Amino acid sequence: MNKKQKKMLFRIITAAILMIGLAFLPVDGYIRFALYLIPYLIIGYDILKKALYGIRNRQVFDENFLMAVATMGAMAIGLLESGDYVEAIAVMLFYQIGELFQSYAVGKSRKNISALMDIRPDYANIEEDGKLKKVDPDDVETGSVIIVQPGEKVPIDGVVIEGKSNLNTSALTGESLPREVKEGDEIISGCINMTRVLRIRTTKEFEESTASKILELVENSSTRKSKSEDFITKFARYYTPAVCYSALGLAILPPLVQMVISGGNPQWSVWIYRALTFLVISCPCALVISIPLSFFAGIGGASREGILVKGSNYLESLSQTKYVVFDKTGTLTQGVFEVNGIHHNELENQKILEYAALAESASLHPISKSIQRAYGKELDRSRVENIEEISGNGVTAVVDKIPVAAGNDKLMRQLGISYINCHCTGTIVHMAIGGKYAGHIVISDVVRENSKDAVQALKDAGIQKTVMLTGDAGKVADQVAADLNIDQVYSELLPADKVSKVEELLEEKDRRNGVSRKAKLAFVGDGINDAPVLSRADIGIAMGALGSDAAIEAADIVLMDDDPMKITKAIKISKKCLGIVYQNIIFALGIKAICLILGAMGIANMWLAIFADVGVMIIAVLNAIRALFVKKL
Repeated sequence: MNKKQKKMLFRIITAAILMIGLAFLPVDGYIRFALYLIPYLIIGYDILKKALYGIRNRQVFDENFLMAVATMGAMAIGLLESGDYVEAIAVMLFYQIGELFQSYAVGKSRKNISALMDIRPDYANIEEDGKLKKVDPDDVETGSVIIVQPGEKVPIDGVVIEGKSNLNTSALTGESLPREVKEGDEIISGCINMTRVLRIRTTKEFEESTASKILELVENSSTRKSKSEDFITKFARYYTPAVCYSALGLAILPPLVQMVISGGNPQWSVWIYRALTFLVISCPCALVISIPLSFFAGIGGASREGILVKGSNYLESLSQTKYVVFDKTGTLTQGVFEVNGIHHNELENQKILEYAALAESASLHPISKSIQRAYGKELDRSRVENIEEISGNGVTAVVDKIPVAAGNDKLMRQLGISYINCHCTGTIVHMAIGGKYAGHIVISDVVRENSKDAVQALKDAGIQKTVMLTGDAGKVADQVAADLNIDQVYSELLPADKVSKVEELLEEKDRRNGVSRKAKLAFVGDGINDAPVLSRADIGIAMGALGSDAAIEAADIVLMDDDPMKITKAIKISKKCLGIVYQNIIFALGIKAICLILGAMGIANMWLAIFADVGVMIIAVLNAIRALFVKKL
């Protein structure tokens, strides 16, 4: 409990003791009013002050104004007629108890999220004169050498230049299994070094590092409001003035009608009391507080599981997802290609592999890297000239003064070279050397262990259609889709083709019978090559994007590890959060509607009004906090 909360608790206890103690004093009239005014001002002076500021700033109709008018009116009725001031003080007292509880609940929620996302480093170690010196991470320049000792957070992204250790990445990925790093490995900020000292050469400034980007993403998530939050904001804008004018009408019109019809003395105090009760009941605190808190807790719970959501609007859209479109490589498969076979005409296997590795030596494509890795020797780039990478087809080059082409059947047809189809399933890299077909290399990508279970889990969660997009050959794509039970597959696509296919699927989704216009399409990619498609889909989900700037920038939701099951987890979290939001809206409005009618009829008194305001708010806040707990989903 912070200092402000402790001060409020002291005020609540003091006011309650005074209110109870005054009940035993045998005093009446103005002295009684003056004595009861003391606990009223102790517990309510800040509410009265806020109401006054609202009136001055022409922002009159809020919960402070409602509480001020209702309690001041009740005090006035006590002074003029009943001599009972307990209800007025009790209304303010219980309202402040509710506010204290709400403040504590929100603070607790924030602390839980902060603890779960405790990745901001406090310092970085640099070595000066053989001694370690702690400096602000903001002061460390790119290319500097930092030392991370066991138990310390990695403050800045970099490359390990000395040491071997295990890293705890649970704050980033939600996974408890440690990750091993050694010399030459890239390392990202936010992880905790567990076993041995590491020397790291930084590759980014602190503000551009992974930890900073993630923290910025989480902190800014509250600025992107969902439709439900916007609805509550607009609702409160019109609702509060409406109930104020209704209460005014309730206080004035019935007595006037009674006076005109019966000609008797109108019961002004009765109707004013009902109007004040009506005001207390109508306070929209439960909705205004619990709805944003539900989304805040939902985003925090998702962060705890290594699922970063950029805003509550994306969490709401994710709950409406009916189509899930996957990129294949690096998403459903590991993106780790291996050479599984070399089929040749005349040249020996090693010679074909050598020419292929040299031709592919300038490419960063995973298939090119797999060929270079399979060759296993240092590449002499001086032997290679005129390298040209043809997007979606392959590469051409001159190796040892001999023209070499390595690519798919499209490249062979483009060069007018007849080729031999391969019966094996995998990515086929055809080789042409000196203008003649030399054979082909069979490369396959390994399907992730739980991809099939992830696709099935999505269908069990209500996803109507799963689609896979890939640049691979049709035979390979069809085999993977069949193995994983994917509904539809599009193969041999260039990057631009993927955007076009997503646009077609978006149109199909809207046309499809039985699918609501609210239904959303999510695209899941690895976050590096899929930025245009991630941006075009209703929801862009970057998977396994730890440390990828492209993913954090382009995607709406970032899964911080390679587990495709997290997609279903994210959808379940969003559905739970939205379910809680709708529960709170229905519960709060339902209870208030019933109590408002009872209050207008004179059946409800101030004590029921307190429950309709403070009680409903506390129940709604407790329900909202449930969105934080998502471990078992």
